[in-house]
Amino acid sequence: MVKHRLTDRALQALKPTGLRYDVMDSDVPGLGVRVSERGQRTFILVARYPGSSNPTRRALGEYPFLSLEGARERARDWRGLIRKGIDPKAEEARQRREELRKRATTFASVAEDFIERHVKGKRKAKDTEREIRKELISYWGERAITSIAREDVIALIENIVRRPAPYTAHIVLGHIRTLFNWAINRGAYGLETSPCDRIKPGALIGAKEPRQRVLTDAEIAALWKSSEILGYPFGKLYQLLLLTGARKSEVSDARWCEFELKKKIWTVPPERFKSNATHLVPLSDQAVTILESLPRFTKGDHLFSTTFGAKPVSGFSKAKVHLDQLMGSAPPWVIHDIRRTVRTRLASLRISDLVAEMIIGHGRKGIQRVYDQHSYEQEMREALELWAARLRDIVTPPPDNVVNLKRKTV
Repeated sequence: MVKHRLTDRALQALKPTGLRYDVMDSDVPGLGVRVSERGQRTFILVARYPGSSNPTRRALGEYPFLSLEGARERARDWRGLIRKGIDPKAEEARQRREELRKRATTFASVAEDFIERHVKGKRKAKDTEREIRKELISYWGERAITSIAREDVIALIENIVRRPAPYTAHIVLGHIRTLFNWAINRGAYGLETSPCDRIKPGALIGAKEPRQRVLTDAEIAALWKSSEILGYPFGKLYQLLLLTGARKSEVSDARWCEFELKKKIWTVPPERFKSNATHLVPLSDQAVTILESLPRFTKGDHLFSTTFGAKPVSGFSKAKVHLDQLMGSAPPWVIHDIRRTVRTRLASLRISDLVAEMIIGHGRKGIQRVYDQHSYEQEMREALELWAARLRDIVTPPPDNVVNLKRKTV
């Protein structure tokens, strides 16, 4: 058994001889390198390990993936453990388990479990996942979930309120509460109590005021014209939201198999609709024209996609920022305000509340839901055609001379 002071140059010069041989290091007792028949170099430590009466050889790691300095450091650590009667490999296995346990209980890892096991498959899964990643994982990611206290939750929520974004603060606090309660019920993360206990949203954030924003005619016109500049996929998507009053996810995740363009009908399946019921959306001529202008992909049948139809479109936040820039100085608004705007405009066209509610997918309630089984498809179709005509007038108002001529005729 040859003994030298090992160097990188000496290690690189070791050649295969057709037989295995060891070269020992003069700096660290028991440390050496084994050269295989084919020239593979593996650091070894020869020692009397706990439970063994004779010196034995164990591999430390392969050179150069384990450096010479790394091998010397590891050999010294192993010798220290051996002197204490501890088996080095058993200790390293214990440390790996502990590291894995710590990783499994960081906020990020628990949040990922929560998204995978609880959030996915729900109607607002994409929005919830985006909010958890943006507002929570980016803030608490590598912290142990058991270290997050009541004051941490309060500080995070107060930061959101100060943006100011009180409505978002209510939503995020709801996510935190749900996530911690879910983690406690799982019993796998060392949690016994929630940091949200005794936090009252009203006292911390203020009352959760319902949104009441309705777009004006000028804002609707600016939205439509800006969406034309925005182009596919988001521009056409915004236009369909305006024409149908549907929810964002219903339009963004729509598939071609849901549409019968000749019959001008869109059937939203139960798994994509809020109340787990099939929802019919009669399509105006203008909506059909937009649908016919959309590209068809070969990798999937999603209407709006940047992956050739394989997955529905994502990236709404960036697209909304771009749209706001195109619209200019319009007061702040959110995508859901389009839906409220459509409902309000249907009322202004004297569409009955029943038909207007069915159009936006609220449907019938109570005894009416039980006894009135009429589909109202024709009534909804007429209402949406009226709205499409009104929208066309808002977006492209008639010239002044035509308006004046109509006034004189009247």
